[in-house]
Amino acid sequence: MMLARASTATAVDSKNKAVVAGTRLLALDGLRGLTVFLMLLVNNVALQEATPDQLMHAPFGGVTLADLVFPWFLFCMGAAIPYAASSFDKQRLPLWRRLLRILRRTSLIFLLGLFLTSALARTPVFALGVLQLIALAYCLAALFYLISPRPAFLFAVAAALLVGYWAAIRFVPIPGAGPGIFEEDRNLLLHLNKTYLEPLGLRGLLSTIPTAALALLGAIVAQVLRGTREEKREIGVITENPSPRRFSPTHHPLPQLLLLGSAMTGLGYGWSLELPFSKTFWTPPYILFSAGLATLLIGAFYVLFDLGRWKWLAFPFLVFGSNALLAYILPILFKVWVLQGWTVSLNGARVSVQQAWLNWHVAHSGAVVGGWTYTLLYILAWWLVFWGFYARKIYFRV
Repeated sequence: MMLARASTATAVDSKNKAVVAGTRLLALDGLRGLTVFLMLLVNNVALQEATPDQLMHAPFGGVTLADLVFPWFLFCMGAAIPYAASSFDKQRLPLWRRLLRILRRTSLIFLLGLFLTSALARTPVFALGVLQLIALAYCLAALFYLISPRPAFLFAVAAALLVGYWAAIRFVPIPGAGPGIFEEDRNLLLHLNKTYLEPLGLRGLLSTIPTAALALLGAIVAQVLRGTREEKREIGVITENPSPRRFSPTHHPLPQLLLLGSAMTGLGYGWSLELPFSKTFWTPPYILFSAGLATLLIGAFYVLFDLGRWKWLAFPFLVFGSNALLAYILPILFKVWVLQGWTVSLNGARVSVQQAWLNWHVAHSGAVVGGWTYTLLYILAWWLVFWGFYARKIYFRV
């Protein structure tokens, strides 16, 4: 775990053609930054009954924008796996060193998750929270990628994980109830969680199966984006400032992204007619639907940021996306330890700093406008914090 200063390097071949050492595309970092923004928005919206439906989690069987934040975060994590593997290749690391790095990263993210879960509970807790699930899903996906990075293999593994998960839900009987039951308060996963996993602090462990499939889908999409660019690097045509007009429609990945994204979105929606969407239980339709929409968004960002002349639009997202893990951790800790932990005197009573700040906005602008200004100013404040990191090229890495 470290705060690192990043640098970019270029190499010039014998024909004086510049080849950029890094092949990271704005589309991926744009999606990562958008996901962080939505996370901050959903977690800090202060509109009470005026909160838009899309910023609240959907009831069982539905999906809203709020329900897409976590899977998109996982998707982006999976999309980073090919870049890490490429770094392993460049360093010519032996297999045991690659395994060690994967396990080290898994352990650090898991421990950070335990720390965050305990901070929220204000007591030491061993449980599977957001970062713990991300760590386990990353580990499983990265190990599969290490076996073979070929998209066909990754697709086969992701499909096997999702179909196997679905088959267990549909065909493994629940004691005293029978097979095929999937209701919000009665299903196989809930039974296994309550009976076997929750006493061990491992409630939600089975979600590692579909979330690892989601991470693999993110890795596949990243390969689609990197594939054409890597081919161009090999023949020396990638420059530091590539002209968007040089990319032929038959070679850039946009058609593949549109086809893949549409297929996953459509398949996920169709599958939901047989097995409901569920963020709580990470059902396969929910996984595919989320991955499909993420892929379509990456396609749109690729057109705007990487091929088009709208690169300036990417900047607000890049600030958050460049430090996504830290942008998840710091606002939560600041809210728990400062905004909710510190109190001030207000009208003769002690209230939290958070409540006093919200009351001030509501008193000056009304419940709805005041709620929006409170939320948006909070997000802007954190954007400025991470802009400071971004400007100094300081990135939090594990």
